[in-house]
Amino acid sequence: MFVNDPIGDMLTRIRNAQMRHKSTVRTPASKMRERVLKVLEDEGYIRGYETAKDKAGHPEFEVSLKYFDGEPVIRELKRVSTPGRRVYSPVKELPSVRQGLGVAIVSTPRGVMSDAQARADNVGGEVLCTVF
Repeated sequence: MFVNDPIGDMLTRIRNAQMRHKSTVRTPASKMRERVLKVLEDEGYIRGYETAKDKAGHPEFEVSLKYFDGEPVIRELKRVSTPGRRVYSPVKELPSVRQGLGVAIVSTPRGVMSDAQARADNVGGEVLCTVF
């Protein structure tokens, strides 16, 4: 199946799985998806992820979702930059999600990182999504 927006597809799969209180969700593997999942794991929004194969032998990630008191840790997951409308931000204008309680995931020339890490490294880039 061809997907125009792989990151948006992955975020939607995570949102849908959390609404159904699933413990894991599978998404096709790619380097960009892996980098976004790594930031989500480092920031504590998911338990982790591991590489698996589907029935046809294609690589995919099995994402372990995280819950606290029966509620998903991720309350809000929004795609900011889309293939049709890229959103770039210099370091001084990086968005602050819920006064710093959330995280914006940014694709920079130094890799995919959280907004706090991008500010620390003094680098801007494409704002992929926001998480709260």
